[in-house]
Amino acid sequence: MKPRLFTPGPTPVPESIMLRMAQPIIHHRTVEFQKALHDVGEGLGYLFRTSQPVMTLTSSGTGAMEAALVNTLSAGDEIIFVNAGKFGERWGEIAGVYGIVAHEITIEWGTAVTAEQVLEALGKHPSVKAICLTHSETSTGVFTDVQAIAAALRPGFQGLIIVDGITAVGAHEMRFDDWDLDVVVTGSQKGLMIPPGLAFIVLSERAWKSAESSTLPKFYFDLKLAKKAFATDDTPWTPAVTLVLGVADALAMIREEGIENVWNRHARMASALRAGVAAVGLQPYGNPPSNAVTAVMLPEKGEEFSSLMKKKYRITMAAGQEQLKGKIFRLSHLGYYDEADMLAVLYAIESALSDIGHQYTSGAGLAAAQKVFNGGR
Repeated sequence: MKPRLFTPGPTPVPESIMLRMAQPIIHHRTVEFQKALHDVGEGLGYLFRTSQPVMTLTSSGTGAMEAALVNTLSAGDEIIFVNAGKFGERWGEIAGVYGIVAHEITIEWGTAVTAEQVLEALGKHPSVKAICLTHSETSTGVFTDVQAIAAALRPGFQGLIIVDGITAVGAHEMRFDDWDLDVVVTGSQKGLMIPPGLAFIVLSERAWKSAESSTLPKFYFDLKLAKKAFATDDTPWTPAVTLVLGVADALAMIREEGIENVWNRHARMASALRAGVAAVGLQPYGNPPSNAVTAVMLPEKGEEFSSLMKKKYRITMAAGQEQLKGKIFRLSHLGYYDEADMLAVLYAIESALSDIGHQYTSGAGLAAAQKVFNGGR
């Protein structure tokens, strides 16, 4: 059977982009590459809904998370971060390395932090310089309403609102300027539909002002250098040339579809997949659910089910992490997916469930998904 990738990173790469990246390499200090970088900058501004420069870094998304902190804060500064999953934890881990005092909001994995909880934490720690949020927690499949939290914080809070949008940008609505956010990051192998290796970061005027007084060490991730290079369609260091050319085409695809249509497509596929797994007696995990990745409780004989999905039905899905290992599986609908992909993975799920003797009505998952796609009919 044809192998299919349903992990929340890397995600599938469009065939046209693979062909573009297979062309002969070009030098990064040429007019041709500067044109591609210019197009990428414009496309990223459209994606993030911002007039601020969105800079391209040759790193994973974690590199952009680190850049977000080291460029805007100093040792001894205080932040609030939310531990609601493996990637929310990462804000605290990075902060600890650099001597930033990190106050943790700990909530049950599988749930999302509320504006009230953030405001309560801010009341206990009024001197914090930044609040770090995770828009889509990949490890649990949970969505956090960053827009609502930012609205509740402003205008009273004049510190920084820093957002990990690594699996959210491209799947969920993101309006950087309108929501008065300060830093948002994402990665290439998610909603941007290219292989791992690039990260993207945008800073507000407030964040750039904070960067003027930041004393944390930085060299490769010095965003002042990146911003200066951005102004001339350049990069301070050697970029991943092939990936930049690929993402230029990916951003053009997103713009052609229309960003609102992209958001709506992700919401529709997520709803259909959740309806499908529920219809065959599986329990979706995490609330409110992300439009980027769906987490599902493993059925009885979960290890056998997972093995069948991979070896017999050639579906690569993501397992649970940390405390959720052996308890959930995760399926992506982030980036280059359409309705037929959701039906394909539901067919595989139904078939694997039948193989392990799970009781369900044959075709129920496919029918439930199709009903969503048909507008409830």
